Amino acid sequence: MTKRIVLDANILIRAVLGKKVREMIARFAPMVDFFTTDRCYADARRYLPILFEKRDLGSEDAMAVLEGLTGWVRIVDNSLYASYEGEARKRIAARDVDDWPVVALALLLECPIWTEDADFFGTGVATWTSNRVHLYFGE
Repeated sequence: MTKRIVLDANILIRAVLGKKVREMIARFAPMVDFFTTDRCYADARRYLPILFEKRDLGSEDAMAVLEGLTGWVRIVDNSLYASYEGEARKRIAARDVDDWPVVALALLLECPIWTEDADFFGTGVATWTSNRVHLYFGE
């Protein structure tokens, strides 16, 4: 069975800003199904230009890299995970309730979350950080 994992917005942003995360996604894409929420993708689209502007860099290339990730990462529409909203909100309420879509998608898909955000720790959903996620992928 193919492994699955949900990517938080910060992982999408890291995949654009650096090479390590993007290379990991590319390397494991044949063996792992990567998912993200429509909201995470929208957040990455919104914040990347701001990050590049702060560095006095053009964001066109960054946006092209983000678009390129959709070849490996499936963007899941809210309508598919919305039925898990109540449970997800309960699980993340003590942290950042705005992150409920990521938890909801992980509950729907019965898979872990790849994140650097400690808000997901303690939600009852397995979480992996970039320095350890390769272990989940089987490397």
